[in-house]
Amino acid sequence: MTVGALAPRIAIVHDWMVSMRGGERVLESLCRLYPRAPVFTLRYDPRAVSPELAARDVRTAFTDRLARLLPLGATDFRALLPLFPLAVQSFRLDDFDLVLSSSHAVAKGAIARPGALHVSYVHSPMRYIWEATADYRPAVPGGALGRAAFAALARYLRRWDLASTKRVDVLCANSRYTQARIRRTYGRDAEVIEPPVDAARFARIPDPPPVAGGGPVYLCVSALVPYKRVELAVRAFSEPGRRGRLIVVGDGAERARLERLAGPSVELRGRVDDGELERLYAACHAVVHPALDDFGIVPVEALAAGRPVVAFAEGGSLDSVRDGETGVLFAEPTVAALGAALDRLERLSFDPARLRAAARRFDRATFENRFGAFVEACLSRPRTA
Repeated sequence: MTVGALAPRIAIVHDWMVSMRGGERVLESLCRLYPRAPVFTLRYDPRAVSPELAARDVRTAFTDRLARLLPLGATDFRALLPLFPLAVQSFRLDDFDLVLSSSHAVAKGAIARPGALHVSYVHSPMRYIWEATADYRPAVPGGALGRAAFAALARYLRRWDLASTKRVDVLCANSRYTQARIRRTYGRDAEVIEPPVDAARFARIPDPPPVAGGGPVYLCVSALVPYKRVELAVRAFSEPGRRGRLIVVGDGAERARLERLAGPSVELRGRVDDGELERLYAACHAVVHPALDDFGIVPVEALAAGRPVVAFAEGGSLDSVRDGETGVLFAEPTVAALGAALDRLERLSFDPARLRAAARRFDRATFENRFGAFVEACLSRPRTA
């Protein structure tokens, strides 16, 4: 059975559609590859996604209606986390021959009909129930009782996550790092296909301007959540004697705390539109990426814009950042290690044309060609009903 030959009925399942981050860029590509496929999701805000996604046939679970009734915003609706497994399993997918899930939480738990093929593109196993529970536990409300409830919920979700992943026919990972985590967590192999980046969009950005008297401008683009480790960058640029300044783009639960930590050389801009983000890339000399990321789309965007990256030397960033070639890596998640990496970056020079060339292998067209061919190959394998 192939897409071209029998035109199977296709459904796409995505965790939630409340912002435009890396997962939603993957979703855009899936929608381009399969333009007639409806999208099933747990929470949907058409104002928060691209016009391309807002124009799709989007079908929501009861969690979307519940979140609107309470009401819960783009971040608050995660309070419904205990209901997410039930919600994703409530989707009626009996009419579809092929289910494609785009999952960093529960989307891969959707139930395909017997005989259908389920291919899951995994951005990450659920961080907050596996290796990052310690990062999220202090922020749980309700004191000791709240933390105990969170621990019990995490145990339940881990059992459900393991059981539901067994129903998926084929797993695809967004990086070698995620591939290794899938193997550790689920005992499964996964094909690595790096996610799409609009390299052409950032290639329009001019080369870095000369360094002004106040020192270089650095940019950090990130969700402000614990595992992104933006605090390291904020503290490093708030230290006395640090040359240059840092602009942080992004929002999240950590924002108020980071604003309290920030010194005069650090500015938190919050969310910005695409035009403003491009202007900030044009004004900066390098991008700081302290996160332990599953892939790291921001470093690739930076390279596409001709900017080197200061990145943590673990996780998906290693797929794009080469120490001394496309940026500088730091091995320990400490302010001192990041500060030393920033000092080393200033002693090096980088050719913007070579940085842009390094980003091209992650272009959107490359992802769509590879993922489409991968799904075709999976469909053509013999299957039992």
